[in-house]
Amino acid sequence: MRITKVYTRTGDRGETSLVGGRRVRKDSARVEAYGDVDELNSLLGLVRAHMADSPVNRLLGEIQNELFTVGADLASPLEVKAPRIEPDHIARLEQAIDAWNSALPPLREFILPGGAVPGALLHLARAVARRAERRVVRLAAEEPINEHVLVYLNRLSDLLFVLARVVNRETHAIEEEARFGSPPPP
Repeated sequence: MRITKVYTRTGDRGETSLVGGRRVRKDSARVEAYGDVDELNSLLGLVRAHMADSPVNRLLGEIQNELFTVGADLASPLEVKAPRIEPDHIARLEQAIDAWNSALPPLREFILPGGAVPGALLHLARAVARRAERRVVRLAAEEPINEHVLVYLNRLSDLLFVLARVVNRETHAIEEEARFGSPPPP
């Protein structure tokens, strides 16, 4: 694919084309879903810009590429041939979760999102992934989708949480436990 022009003027009236040519409103559930995936991908780029080269950074780059597949999948009605998320994508996320989480101390309580800048941004990315997942749930209630996309986003948010903890541990940032209804100590 070669992109020679950034603007087309075809979306100036609030509609866009899906893969396959069908026109939809830009506020449709489908466009909202892949828009949130695009936002997540951009946020992961910001996370990576705040990190040195590392295994986590490289893993996030792989995930960014997979998010293009997620976006293409969501932009393509099921009857259209397009790149799709497959069970292997999900299995890779699960393997990464298990591998990275095994090196972390177990949690006793919920923790506050934060820490070092990359860790805090990964916590934000986790929340954006959860929003994308909710948008896909809404889309799935309206029309058929590839069910693997929903599972992928669910696992991805889990992985982003684990990676936030990993990055914060590597930078010696303190994990603060959440206090439910307790006033701060004097």
